Amino acid sequence: MMVSVESLAGLERRMQVSVPASRVRQQVDARLLKVSRTARIKGFRPGKAPIHVVRRHYGPQVEEEVVSDLIRETFAEAVQREKLAPAGGPRIEPVRGEPSGDLRYTAVFEVYPQFQLGGIEALRLVRPQAAVTESDVDAMIESLRQQRPNWVAAERGCQDGDRIAVDFEGRIDGELFDGGSGQGIEVVLGAGRLLRQFEDGVRGAAAGETREFDLHFPEDYQNRTLAGRTAQFRATVHRVERPELPEVDDAFCALFGVAEGGIDKLRTEVRENMERELAGAIRARLKAQVMDQLVAANPMDLPRSLVEAEVRELQAEMLRRAGSRDARQLPPREAFEAPARRRVALALILNELVRNAGIQSDTARVQARLAEIAAGYDDPEAARRQYLENEGAMRGLQMAVLEDQVVEHVIAAAQVSDQPATFKDIMNFGAGAASEG
Repeated sequence: MMVSVESLAGLERRMQVSVPASRVRQQVDARLLKVSRTARIKGFRPGKAPIHVVRRHYGPQVEEEVVSDLIRETFAEAVQREKLAPAGGPRIEPVRGEPSGDLRYTAVFEVYPQFQLGGIEALRLVRPQAAVTESDVDAMIESLRQQRPNWVAAERGCQDGDRIAVDFEGRIDGELFDGGSGQGIEVVLGAGRLLRQFEDGVRGAAAGETREFDLHFPEDYQNRTLAGRTAQFRATVHRVERPELPEVDDAFCALFGVAEGGIDKLRTEVRENMERELAGAIRARLKAQVMDQLVAANPMDLPRSLVEAEVRELQAEMLRRAGSRDARQLPPREAFEAPARRRVALALILNELVRNAGIQSDTARVQARLAEIAAGYDDPEAARRQYLENEGAMRGLQMAVLEDQVVEHVIAAAQVSDQPATFKDIMNFGAGAASEG
């Protein structure tokens, strides 16, 4: 077998392969012989037709199958001989039959980039150092109070923070439109569940009051049939309630699953949860720094086929989150180019780190992560079994654990400096309330 390789633009390669006629004939003859043992041809008993008759009946079909199989076999042999690592399948250019009977074809494909991994010892990482204080716990308890208010009738116009019950009807050019009406809809004014113009239209209305107002849908509104259009709304507020924060007593504690131990037990559980979240946030910040610096330290050409596959996956992921399966609604690819390139680059870098450091997925950590995930379900054991029976889910879990191990390996080797911080800084806790005030 003769092989020649030509480098094209970037990572693309053109490989010409010539397979000797003897190999082609040998495989065609062997397959025809196999077919002849069971062939049913008119005038002959099953499996008794002479080979030249079998060749006349089945020759073209067998030759086509052999050529297809030989291309697959010899492509694998050729890239191994040439020490190439294809990034995706090849594009086979027209196959030519030579007068000599040799099989010649050209395969065009991309290869994985070869790069020297930048020294992880040179990475400079900043690790936030913080602890959960009593005042942090106080603030979290106050946040829990705000999440579980008692609603009390308000004899006044509604304002932000109030809960209202409202009927509404919207029309465009005098016609009702889908999703433009509702009865007894309960919303907290200012929470952002409704469009700002709608909230502005009903703000200040007391129970029993009706308002009429125009609402212009944003140009980028998710419902494309309404985007950029103006509707006329008629809304009647039936109920206005103001929030009244509950006392922190045994009844309040019971709302959060604390049946015994009262406020002391609640504070202990809240602190433990805050400490878990804080540790996770610190790990996430370090991981983000590791990923950013690894990409910056290892610039490389990327296989277009891998980038395009990642773009399609990101588009499909957004479509699934939007609750649609209509491929015609796929968002434009341009917005996904940069994140797709980052994902591909990180995958290549992390794979190289795994290979260089000989890191293997820690089975005990995989099982611990599985137990942690299963614990969030009503029936943890059933959830665990479902995961174990789902090969794709388990592979994803193993890869996530392996990625964490790689990040820990990098952090251990990098230059890490500690930076004092607070729970509020790291968790961005209270930022929403501050911005509203």
